[in-house]
Amino acid sequence: MNPLYIVLIVVAVAVLWLVGMYNGLIRSRNRVKESWSDIDVQLKRRYDLIPNLIETVKGYAEHERGTLDAVIQARSKAMGAQTVAEHA
Repeated sequence: MNPLYIVLIVVAVAVLWLVGMYNGLIRSRNRVKESWSDIDVQLKRRYDLIPNLIETVKGYAEHERGTLDAVIQARSKAMGAQTVAEHA
């Protein structure tokens, strides 16, 4: 075989390897960009839900406040009771 053909084959293999390597790097860069974009979308969805969460917590806190007031009143009433009927 002619040495020129061997050199051409080696150069062609090297060029194909470099092209494959470059394409792999570009593919990896695009995957990273896409992954960060997906994270940004998920974070935006979470941020959009925060006001709903705050309203839910406020409603639950109001319910708990009412329950606590009722328990405090019942305890005060029970502590000040003099007869068995009042204790009941």
